[in-house]
Amino acid sequence: MRQKKSVGQLLGRAGIRIPLILWSIAVLYPIIWMFIGSFKSNGEIYANPWGMPDQFNMDNFVSAWTDFNIDTSVFNSLIVTVLGAILTLVLAIPTAYAIERLRFRGSHILFTVYISAMMIPMVLGWIPLFFLLQRFNLLDNIYGLTMVYAVSQLPFTIFVLTSFMSTIPKSLEESASMDGLSPYGVLLKIITPLSMSGIITVTIMNAIQFWNEYFMALIFLQSEGNYTLALAIDYISNEAQYTNAWGTLFASLTIAIIPVIILYAIFQQRIAKGMTEGAIKG
Repeated sequence: MRQKKSVGQLLGRAGIRIPLILWSIAVLYPIIWMFIGSFKSNGEIYANPWGMPDQFNMDNFVSAWTDFNIDTSVFNSLIVTVLGAILTLVLAIPTAYAIERLRFRGSHILFTVYISAMMIPMVLGWIPLFFLLQRFNLLDNIYGLTMVYAVSQLPFTIFVLTSFMSTIPKSLEESASMDGLSPYGVLLKIITPLSMSGIITVTIMNAIQFWNEYFMALIFLQSEGNYTLALAIDYISNEAQYTNAWGTLFASLTIAIIPVIILYAIFQQRIAKGMTEGAIKG
């Protein structure tokens, strides 16, 4: 019986791990292939697309950085990512606190509206947003795009933060109020530090979303000088079909993906912990 049980356990584990291993290979292999291709010349890519380069050189990275102005696009992406993530928190933290703690008339309806907004496809708002930005002279403006990004992630951010704030003991707020703290002081000195795990989680997830976003940037940005990294890569991809700049394309993709991998690797445990805590608290 014990032997049959151990064999059954091994088969059960193998049935779970083998598909996960195969899936990991299927996901990682194109990334590794892209990374290796970024160090190849065009001749090497055509002669041996699956092999290792004769020598690792940075020519493709230099070409992407200078000839295709990836440096400007990286700077634009950094602006919309950092400012968008900060603006989302500035708007979401007080809103989540007001909905969860103040319990004013209509707070439940307001929270329901925010949650319902998560179910609405963003594509439905692209045309109205286009004309709205055009009216306020924010079309083809990275700061206008930043505001669109921030507002688009508000429902998700508020949903996560309210779940964290809901389990903070109200006695802490009452004690702070008795000590003379204003509601703003309670929010900044009590609620925000105790919700830091959720704040970090949503900030990282929003930053990754803003860094990789393509469609809204394509619609709301028109000048090459305002292109984000996703648009610049799309431009290089189109050019590669006629100029054979495949190595440059691989290099630009590597430039785009490395910050996301590093960010996720650093904060992986905190993201998993934050999402788990948020699910339990919610």
